[in-house]
Amino acid sequence: MYALNFQSPNHKKLLLERKKNCTVRLGDVSDVYLENSVVWITVGKPFQSKRKLYTAIIDRVLTKKFSELTTHDLDHQNPEIETVDELAVFFEKVYQKSISLEDIVTVIYFSEIIDE
Repeated sequence: MYALNFQSPNHKKLLLERKKNCTVRLGDVSDVYLENSVVWITVGKPFQSKRKLYTAIIDRVLTKKFSELTTHDLDHQNPEIETVDELAVFFEKVYQKSISLEDIVTVIYFSEIIDE
């Protein structure tokens, strides 16, 4: 089983409030995160313990240029980020490198699996 891990404390809050059901990852990782795969949604820093929040299914995986991200993608990624430029600034902090609007990203939509 794979995990979709989130490092930002803000993302943890959005995930716990179920306001985030999409992640944008730098590069083409579509061969790792396949549609209909079951994943753990986790939070934690690299090389440290992770906390599992819930199990999810990957609904949709899209590969596109950074500049092709839609308002729908942005809203489901983080409702506080309204433009592609704002997301680029955020990514530059996370990845600690310059982001070009020509860079390839993978957009992963997911839904929580509720055990009953």
